[in-house]
Amino acid sequence: MNTYEFGLNGHPLTIETGHVARQAGGAVMVRYGDTMVLVTATMGSKDSTFPFFPLYVDYREKGYAAGKIPGSIFKREARPSEREILSARLIDHQIRPLFPKNLKREPHVLVNVVSHDQEHEADVLACLGASIALGISDIPFNGPFGCVRICEVEGATLLNPSYADRGESDFDIVVAGRGDSLTNIEGHAQEISEDRMVTALEAAHGWIAKMCEWQQQIIDEIGKTKLELQEPVIDTEFEAKIAGLVGDKIKAANRVGDKIVRGETYSEIRAEAVAAIDSEGGEEDRSDDVKDAIDKVMRSDMRQMVLDESRRIDGRGHDEIREISSEVAFLPRSHGSSLFTRGQTQAMGAVTLGTRTDERLVDVLEGKSYQNYMLDYNFPPFSTGEVKMMRGTNRREIGHGHLAQMGVEPVIPSMDGFPYTIRIVSEVLESNGSSSMASVCAASLALMDAGVPIKCPVAGINVGLIIEGDKVAVLTDLVGQEDFQGDMDLKIVGTAEGITAFQMDIKISGISFDIIKQALSQAQSGRQHVLAEMAKTIEAPRSALSQYAPRILSLKIDPSLIGSIIGPGGKIVRGIQEETGAVVEIDDDGTVNVSSVDGAAAEVALSKIKAIVHVPAIGEIFEGMVKSITSFGAFVEILPGKDGLLHISEIANERIGKVEDVLSMGEMVKVKIINVDQSGKVKLSRKALLGADGTPE
Repeated sequence: MNTYEFGLNGHPLTIETGHVARQAGGAVMVRYGDTMVLVTATMGSKDSTFPFFPLYVDYREKGYAAGKIPGSIFKREARPSEREILSARLIDHQIRPLFPKNLKREPHVLVNVVSHDQEHEADVLACLGASIALGISDIPFNGPFGCVRICEVEGATLLNPSYADRGESDFDIVVAGRGDSLTNIEGHAQEISEDRMVTALEAAHGWIAKMCEWQQQIIDEIGKTKLELQEPVIDTEFEAKIAGLVGDKIKAANRVGDKIVRGETYSEIRAEAVAAIDSEGGEEDRSDDVKDAIDKVMRSDMRQMVLDESRRIDGRGHDEIREISSEVAFLPRSHGSSLFTRGQTQAMGAVTLGTRTDERLVDVLEGKSYQNYMLDYNFPPFSTGEVKMMRGTNRREIGHGHLAQMGVEPVIPSMDGFPYTIRIVSEVLESNGSSSMASVCAASLALMDAGVPIKCPVAGINVGLIIEGDKVAVLTDLVGQEDFQGDMDLKIVGTAEGITAFQMDIKISGISFDIIKQALSQAQSGRQHVLAEMAKTIEAPRSALSQYAPRILSLKIDPSLIGSIIGPGGKIVRGIQEETGAVVEIDDDGTVNVSSVDGAAAEVALSKIKAIVHVPAIGEIFEGMVKSITSFGAFVEILPGKDGLLHISEIANERIGKVEDVLSMGEMVKVKIINVDQSGKVKLSRKALLGADGTPE
């Protein structure tokens, strides 16, 4: 067993190997505080036949880690939660670009969170563990890399902060990188500037470089011999032949702006090339070789066009954004809706407003909580003209939805000022680049259409990269092929004032800070342009909610009065709801929310509640019902559940023999409060409201 320690933010970060999971290719136990993750890296024994790199990453949180029994009906861990999926994607984004391109075997990185102190997050520990587990295994890997979470509290920069510290910071960034470059950034913020973000990244990278040195010492000491990879045999003569056959046609196709037309042209070129090769005879089927050779020509020409001609596939310049159009009130019965189109990418946003009962339960290791704001992202296969089985929400949809949700969240009003549960759904209807950023724009427009008082509009834009040697091109607003054949996809969400969320994926081993700065600058300009285009459709939230949205009225009462609203066995509150059709929700802090699609019904219900909790004061006048009659007076209900004594001497100007001579049961009578004693008992007078002739004044 080997144990290694690294000091970080005043806490020891410990790595242990050789004690558990010894049959895995590489296994480490990472501990920070009392949070522990077991990370294993194992590789398949045979080459995969998949046409893509077959990397598997799984991240699982165990209930026992926090002393909890899972809340599902099976009482065991089942399908990964949204947070587990997001953590797995985070690790995947960091390690995928660091594998050799000619690795065909299937690597599997599996993370098990086995102890959780409910103070330190496990995801960054898992990322670091993945780097070391891969590094000491026999799996070819171009690491190590370091990973830290960074935030700032009262001017102090904190690494791997606690949950409490993260809640006090206006940004939360996970940064990964190698000793000389960045490989991944992901997080959210409260409208921070680009300069401040760069400063945070530079601070994080200083520690990342130290982490890489520390890891390399561990790998040099205990690492296994790496699998030797055979360099792929490239038939350069055949590739040159195909390039000569299709080169001019591919060059022309790469300059067709329409995605569908371009795709059809590519298919025709492939078919013609395969037919030409088949016509030469030979028993070997070389259709796959033809396709691979054509793909190389396509990629090389597209990148050369951008770098040498400063021209993109659709004819745009490097920082030019596709044509934008938008509309609101697109769906007649939705509480708020929009349609946002940028080039051949289109997202429909729909907002639904609900009550507290519509909040989403989140059950994680730190405990249970409720979300009153959520954004869900759907990416149906028709959006790219494909046919696929739809088997529930996939990892990509969860990841893109989370990024959009984090980007919009800083402008969402608090429950105190807008007591609604807000659900946004983005339906991607067309996709040719950055549908997640289109979803942000659609969400912002739909929120304003719904009359949600957001702080300000939000927009998203992505920035890409093509780099060959000393030639560098940073591209704003990628189309799908530029993303697929490019080197970076940096998504930035923000307002006119600053950044609110971001995520960077790369296909190369690292990105310099100079490129990061240029990308952030272009993203800022692009974001401002998109916001200006959105403002042509709607600039601010509507002044009124949709007629189909529930009306929620709020009242704050003394918590000691909650029981009087509920009544014995819930009789009073149930009666109010049945009579008005409104829904009454009461929090322990004394917040009362009354909701109904019918605004008048909500007003009636709220007035009844106000009457129940009203504290009578001397001089107030009420019209109440005579509830009971005694020999010494009558009891009049002045408020729901609140009676006052109308003494026989206060009924009329003159002396009367019996109460029944003037009043009867159930009669409505106008009275004035003349006294409230310390116990709250109320004394009433009818006489005080009569004129000299005995008639009401």
